[in-house]
Amino acid sequence: MNIQIFGTKKCFDTKKAQRFFKERGIKFQFIDLNEKAMSKGEFNSVCSAAGGLEKVINTEAEEYFQAKYLLDEARTEKILATPSLFRTPIVRDGKRVTVGNCPDVWKKWISEEK
Repeated sequence: MNIQIFGTKKCFDTKKAQRFFKERGIKFQFIDLNEKAMSKGEFNSVCSAAGGLEKVINTEAEEYFQAKYLLDEARTEKILATPSLFRTPIVRDGKRVTVGNCPDVWKKWISEEK
């Protein structure tokens, strides 16, 4: 497994995801979105695997209303520069992606690896 967890240090669901994999002895890479932004390629890959932009973005965030009406390229730039716009954690294992706390899906990934 090649687990990446995108989130922020203060997000409780991100902490739950880290604890989930740690308790099972599965190594993961944590990417703090406040310190390192996702690349455009990663972002597009995550959106595609998650089922679209709407699944990845926190539409209730105040910043969303500012980004909502921008053209596609400008909106992507705004999203990548604003970590609070992401629903977290974003957990990625290769081409598989979950958004939010999804322990049942992660258990399935682990069982498929065995």
